[in-house]
Amino acid sequence: MNETGQKMVLTTFMLPAGYHKDSWRKQGSRVEELPGPDFVRDLTLKAEEAKLHAVFFGDMANANAVLEGDIKMNGFYEPVTTLSSLAAVTKDIGLIGTISTSFESPYTVARLIAGVDHMSKGRAGWNVVTSGSGFQNYGVETTPSPAERYARATEFVSVVQQLWDSWADDAVIVNRKNGAYTDNSRIRKINHRGEYFNIEGPMPGPRSPQGRPVIVQAGSSAQGVELGSSIADGIYTAQPRKEPSVEFYAKMKDLIRSKGRNPDHTKILPGIVPILGSTVKEAEELSEELKSYVHLEHGRAQLGRSVELDLTELDFDERIPSSMFVDKPHLGSRYLLYKYKAVDQGLTLREMIIDAARSTGHQSVVGTPEMVADVMIDWFEAGACDGFNLNAPYNPGGFDQMCTMLVPLLQERGYFRDKYEGTTLRENLGLPIPPA
Repeated sequence: MNETGQKMVLTTFMLPAGYHKDSWRKQGSRVEELPGPDFVRDLTLKAEEAKLHAVFFGDMANANAVLEGDIKMNGFYEPVTTLSSLAAVTKDIGLIGTISTSFESPYTVARLIAGVDHMSKGRAGWNVVTSGSGFQNYGVETTPSPAERYARATEFVSVVQQLWDSWADDAVIVNRKNGAYTDNSRIRKINHRGEYFNIEGPMPGPRSPQGRPVIVQAGSSAQGVELGSSIADGIYTAQPRKEPSVEFYAKMKDLIRSKGRNPDHTKILPGIVPILGSTVKEAEELSEELKSYVHLEHGRAQLGRSVELDLTELDFDERIPSSMFVDKPHLGSRYLLYKYKAVDQGLTLREMIIDAARSTGHQSVVGTPEMVADVMIDWFEAGACDGFNLNAPYNPGGFDQMCTMLVPLLQERGYFRDKYEGTTLRENLGLPIPPA
């Protein structure tokens, strides 16, 4: 049992096609319903019933993955419209959506996320990303360098936060007697003048029910770490091994502290892919079944694009030569993970494709709910994380297993809550309301 009383934060990456690549081929996947509302609603309600902190939607700026035979990471759900629809059918669970800082205007993003926050009564979150592709869809011919993308992102988030704070909490007075809906002295223009944006403000409506919507960020590159430590309430990270995760956790907390921020107010959440069975044999059989669905040629193309290597001449049972892995800092931390698996672990191309299909750089555990819970608790107690982002390997069955077999075990052992503590996402994460 948990003797410290500290509870995990648990969110889930909402990929209705399943996190394990090509798991949509499994009978009963409901893939025919994508991208309609019913399937994603049912999964979200299941997550809310399990008392998860939030559902998290990624986003794609192009259809490259689909053209390579992979519908997993796209899922066809545009985050803001999807979260808005889910706000109407849920009551407690947080609703986190991705919007890239590379394409939009800060004013538009501030309005969209604040809109979801008002419609959900304070349960919205924004996953801040920069994009490495898709620029041609927005009229930009050349992809900017990582340094430029992150410089723009830093200013972008600052402008959004200024806009969210442009109304004081007491700006709305609703004085029917004198006809004043607002105290205009409590609303200010931000008059931002920067390198990338010139924005007057203020927001066209009142402040968020939770002060500011929650901000999360994913990225373990040097630029990503710098951005996340400066702005994030939550950090999603790919950490397949415990000891490096402990080191990353300590490094991030120290960096957050050095910037005058409270490290307890930024939750670090590595991803985990639990492949569950009531017995080890059952879990292993499920793992083998999911492997059998992976389209190897599609996997070869996608892996090659991810690491910018020509893998077309390699046999599936050959190893990728270590000489092919030259320094490519622009590809970020995932490239280093793939390099580690190919060079240090000696995985063959086939094994690399299967590993990427299963976990995309995250930790994957095959076993009983008790075994997976033991791993999660071990990481949590070792100071490797504040919780996890749960990735269902297939849907709806794998999602149901997470919510009805794994989460209840964590609750029984005292590592996860059995009810929502507050009414907003910020409250449920134990985060204070930022002053306007």
